[in-house]
Amino acid sequence: MSEKETSQDQPGEPGAETDFGFRRVPEEAKSPLVRAVFDSVAPRYDLMNDLMSGGIHRRWKDELVAWLAPRSGQTLLDVAGGTGDIAGRVLKRMNPQPHQAGGVIVCDVNQQMLEVGRARMIDEGILAGLEWLCGDAEALPIADRSVDLYTIGFGLRNVTHIERALAEARRVLRPGGRFLCLEFAPAAAPWLAPAYDFYSFHVLPLIGRVVTGDRDAYTYLVESIRRFPSQTVLCDLIEAAGLERVRFRNLTGGVAALHSAWRL
Repeated sequence: MSEKETSQDQPGEPGAETDFGFRRVPEEAKSPLVRAVFDSVAPRYDLMNDLMSGGIHRRWKDELVAWLAPRSGQTLLDVAGGTGDIAGRVLKRMNPQPHQAGGVIVCDVNQQMLEVGRARMIDEGILAGLEWLCGDAEALPIADRSVDLYTIGFGLRNVTHIERALAEARRVLRPGGRFLCLEFAPAAAPWLAPAYDFYSFHVLPLIGRVVTGDRDAYTYLVESIRRFPSQTVLCDLIEAAGLERVRFRNLTGGVAALHSAWRL
């Protein structure tokens, strides 16, 4: 495990600090800073995802849903899912009917992201089987063992304590429940790395400034990717949280990865 992947203080220690991009900040400061980032970019978050990934994030999310294989009657908790991109895909596959059990709970700490997602789903005519919930991934307002499926897409790197978020995922999953995380990886394959680094550190912040008027938000997002644990280290963290049968799949030359686990 590299120094980069062990740089956080023990959570909850007096004066403990954590990463906010390449900066070190007090633990209690990170959540408000992250909320401010997403308040800034919420109205154009989905457009920026398309620009950031060349639209490839759509294929990654399709692969997440295919691997998840949700069924009608199941309940999915989609954490950090404010714009409803994953929720919409899952609901189309579940095809829930009014008054039917199951469906999707979209949980996000950022109210503005939830409002964007709710408006988007209304525009698309997706209403049945959908609930919107403002809540923190590290302290979910969800009962123990109450959901069949848990997903988190591009959200885990923004929490203050990854271990707490993973422990919460296990807590809310029923025995036999499925966990899937989609996240950017800190390093791409060697053949792709030079172009990926140039694009990340030079092109993306510029696009962020032009499209959203906030260069700093996208500088943070790029830096947060580089500070995120590697695929194998994240596997160890997921196992330490008590989830089992942990696996991962690299996507697009290791630019992103899907991590799968189960509560058994």
